[in-house]
Amino acid sequence: MPASPIRKLVPFAEAAKKKGVKVYHLNIGQPDIETPKMALDAVRNFDFKVLEYSHSAGNESYRRKLSTYYKRAGIDVDYQQIIVTTGGSEAILFGFMSCLDAGDEVIIPEPFYANYNGFAVAANVVVVPLTSSIGDGFALPPVEEFEKLITPRTRGIVICNPNNPTGYLYSREEMETLKDIVIRHGLYLFSDEAYRDFCYSGEHISAMNLKGAEDNVLMMDTISKRYSACGGRIGALVTRNQAVLDTVMKFAQARLSPPSFAQILGEAATELPPDYFNATKAEYLKRRDVLVGRLNKIPGVYCPNPGGAFYAMASLPVDDTDVFCQWLLESFAYKNATVMLAPAGGFYGTKGLGKKEVRLAYVLNTEDLERAMDCLEKGLEEYPGRTN
Repeated sequence: MPASPIRKLVPFAEAAKKKGVKVYHLNIGQPDIETPKMALDAVRNFDFKVLEYSHSAGNESYRRKLSTYYKRAGIDVDYQQIIVTTGGSEAILFGFMSCLDAGDEVIIPEPFYANYNGFAVAANVVVVPLTSSIGDGFALPPVEEFEKLITPRTRGIVICNPNNPTGYLYSREEMETLKDIVIRHGLYLFSDEAYRDFCYSGEHISAMNLKGAEDNVLMMDTISKRYSACGGRIGALVTRNQAVLDTVMKFAQARLSPPSFAQILGEAATELPPDYFNATKAEYLKRRDVLVGRLNKIPGVYCPNPGGAFYAMASLPVDDTDVFCQWLLESFAYKNATVMLAPAGGFYGTKGLGKKEVRLAYVLNTEDLERAMDCLEKGLEEYPGRTN
């Protein structure tokens, strides 16, 4: 099981804090946006005498309201096509285990969400990476590049849209390209849409709306980022493929039921007003502009402008960001503060890639982001391993 590039430097951050150093956490997608009060109040005020198991697919009342949320987002699904999961993580794992046998392969454009590697190990399947480049903003590689990688063991393609870790937002043309590939080769398209509500430079095209690919598509989702409820651990697997649903249900029954309190929270959150995301999205857009603007002003740093989510990938003038990010925590402070970043090597499946890149999560307020960028800029000036 691979170590998490997002969390593996935590001991060094903890040691820095014990020395009294302020650490700005840009390493992890934990928003500082408050969880909606009405959703928290629904949990606080819920009246029950026994904390029972829910249905293995999740509470019917929640699935019905989740179906309504999806319809508002332009995705027409019935509540019976939704299985509530313990976080988006379980949705991905259930999808892999239901559709893939041991030794089967999935193609994933890299860099990709690092835990896909862990889920693949758990499901005993093989990740086949297809490299996208920071130079062209991490756009989807051409169809010919996908088809070069397809073998008799290939069973699926995995995407995250908008993308974690790059923030890339797939265009309609790119989504249609993926549809053509999965239909032509009889593959599944696993579409992680956790950041659907945070798109800044274009329209979100859900894989669920790819006409003709209804039986090929599995959508994975979560309330973690949407409502700043990461600790709730509630996600969903959504598909119109009944055979897949029947198989996923066996895994859902084996783990009994998803968390009850967080289902209550998630159900209440579906009743937030339609304009709820306007302020949140505007705040993330402001943060993105601060972060990307500051990064591209630092000598030797390059960061493409993310189209969605709340992450950015940047190349730094260093040989090894694993070493540099650890040095920031162990050996550096500016005005008694430092910054924690996620080295990008762990977001690639191809060994050796990402050594000069980091992922940054713009989940802090703009004042803290400015201070964090001050630390990064000063750190790069002082770092003995700087390359230019």
